[in-house]
Amino acid sequence: MSYAYKVVNSLVGKLKLVSKGRGLVAILWESERPNRVRLGEMVEVEHDPVLDETERQLKEYFAGERTCFDLELDFAGTTFQKKVWAALLTIPFGETRSYLDIATQIGNPKAVRAVGAANGRNPISIIAPCHRVIGASGDLTGFAGGLKAKETLLAIEAASGPTSPAVKTSHRSSAMRTRTVSQTTQQSLFDSNL
Repeated sequence: MSYAYKVVNSLVGKLKLVSKGRGLVAILWESERPNRVRLGEMVEVEHDPVLDETERQLKEYFAGERTCFDLELDFAGTTFQKKVWAALLTIPFGETRSYLDIATQIGNPKAVRAVGAANGRNPISIIAPCHRVIGASGDLTGFAGGLKAKETLLAIEAASGPTSPAVKTSHRSSAMRTRTVSQTTQQSLFDSNL
């Protein structure tokens, strides 16, 4: 089975959305570094249920109407990378964490550089919010989409915080959203191999 993709416009430039089967496998940047995310043969499609839903939710996010994504994610990477990417999914909307915070969260506080490397290979940008990881000093650090895109994403979230009237509240409780992310994370990170 080949990968399906479509290119969509966004506030941070063109994004290439990639799916395989029922899961989203990547959101790639217009100026994507070759081989940052390794995928097989890709076929451009006009419509795909996963890609269409991803596009819809991204539009809501960029419009300040969505603070949490509800998509089936299908990560492909090493066990360590998947731990880092799962930790990214726990960073609340509008908040940031340092690389040390993530390393500590996954139980390996000495792996700060390895966390940075895994963060840099995160295939599902924005949804798995690697843009919310900053340097220990609070400075913005490297980002696959470029520092301007990282700054834009953080500004969108700052402007669309929980007290912003533009944000539509979810009808599901926080516990339900956490459970959904947990289930998706467990299923897609650890049960699938591409």
